[in-house]
Amino acid sequence: MAQIVTDSNFNEMAAAGPLVVDFWATWCGPCRAIAPTVDELAEEYAGRVTVAKCNVDENSDLPMKFGVRNIPTILFFKNGELADRLVGAVPKKELVAKIESLL
Repeated sequence: MAQIVTDSNFNEMAAAGPLVVDFWATWCGPCRAIAPTVDELAEEYAGRVTVAKCNVDENSDLPMKFGVRNIPTILFFKNGELADRLVGAVPKKELVAKIESLL
C-alpha cells in the first residue's frame, strides 16, 4: 500500500531515498483507475523506493510547487530532486521504467 505524502512530510520522505508521488483526488476517475497499480508498485519496490500518494484536495502546496495541473500526475524524485513526471493513467510498464531509472 502506498504511503501518504503531505505538504508537511514531503521533505522528509524525499530525503529518505527514491520517491514516487501519485497526485490524485477522490473525484478523479483516472486516479481511481491507476490506484491499484500504484499500490502494487509500492509493494513490489518496498525497501528500495518509497511510493506515496498526495491528495490534491487536502494538500495545495506540493501540487503548486511542482506545477501539477492535471491529475493523476506521478512525480519521480531522486536525491530529493524532481527527476521525471508522467501525466494520466499510464500503463504499469511506463511506471516501472521510470522507477527503474531512479535505482
